[in-house]
Amino acid sequence: MLSDKSRPVIEATLPLVGSRIGAITPKFYRRLFAAHPELLDGLFSRSNQRSGNQQQALAGSIAAFATHLVNNPGTLPETVLSRIAHRHASLGISEPQYQVVYEHLFAAIGEDLAEVITPEIAEAWTEVYWLMADALIKLEKALYAGQANDRMWMPWRVAAKTPAGAGSMTFTLEPADETPVTPALPGQYISVKVVLPEGLRQVRQYSLSGEAGSGRSFTTKLDGGGEVSPVLHHIVQVGDILEISNPYGEITLKDGDDPVVLASAGIGCTPTASILRSLAESGSGRQVLVLHAESTLDSWALRSQMTDDVERLDSAELQLWLEQPAAGAKEGFMSLREVDLPANASLYLCGPLPFMKNIRNEAINAGIPATRIHYEVFGPDIWVAG
Repeated sequence: MLSDKSRPVIEATLPLVGSRIGAITPKFYRRLFAAHPELLDGLFSRSNQRSGNQQQALAGSIAAFATHLVNNPGTLPETVLSRIAHRHASLGISEPQYQVVYEHLFAAIGEDLAEVITPEIAEAWTEVYWLMADALIKLEKALYAGQANDRMWMPWRVAAKTPAGAGSMTFTLEPADETPVTPALPGQYISVKVVLPEGLRQVRQYSLSGEAGSGRSFTTKLDGGGEVSPVLHHIVQVGDILEISNPYGEITLKDGDDPVVLASAGIGCTPTASILRSLAESGSGRQVLVLHAESTLDSWALRSQMTDDVERLDSAELQLWLEQPAAGAKEGFMSLREVDLPANASLYLCGPLPFMKNIRNEAINAGIPATRIHYEVFGPDIWVAG
């Protein structure tokens, strides 16, 4: 909890720091990588640095954490912290790295706010940082302790590489050594590390799109700015070895018999497809409503898998939206206003951020409590961080 001494200081300076945090974080990363260039080899994403996504994520999380401490004394934003901790664990973030981040972040704050920062302000924001860091360290230690092994990266062989819709590819992996396998839960993701043509290692998280448990399959879509997916699509071949992490991600299918609504757009269907597959494999009797939005029918990466699994479930229904019309689909963008949502449903949501923001708002307006809306975010999620 934020101390009585620091709370009024944070409350008074939050508007200023919040307005400048977006400018502070690029200065921080320049300092960090100048001192530790090795962090760009196998940990930080170079493409996310170029796009500014990493800066936005850090800025949003710090500002949201400080805002929560001011508005909700004595509590922590557990949902946001859990999401960050899972992402950090999938990258192997270690406790000493928080000290490195602190040194360069606060040097950047001092540089940007040199004319106004005082020892009192610096002390208060230091307290905020370490409250957040200590909470994450505790969560991450628990996640590491829950693995079936004590390794961060494990070799898995590409057993199959299968086209999955226009511009997408499904990779099916098998263990390449005797490392104990941590069981995956439906909806979780893994980090995949590849070597770029110039020799630099880069990492990206991919949702597991097939069966959970000990299996590992994921589906990727070529995008404009990433560096990992093009290597997977164009260079990695069947028989090659990939380094992958243990599975992480807190957005997993919850036990119960309540109805399940799976809403996705584009390649965001990967975690919802995994959840749907687990329901089909278990012969679940739960009511399942699958909602998916896509540009064209051919672009739907997991079309066959998802339609087959819907057919396997007696109480499942599929509704599809396409920007280019096709038989059996609604034209345009998904809207829950067109859907008869089952009572007491839990909503699982994944897709581009504007899509998720809109569907989440519509779900709340339709009467689904926020606590029953579960979403996976690969990128900055400032809109839900508070």
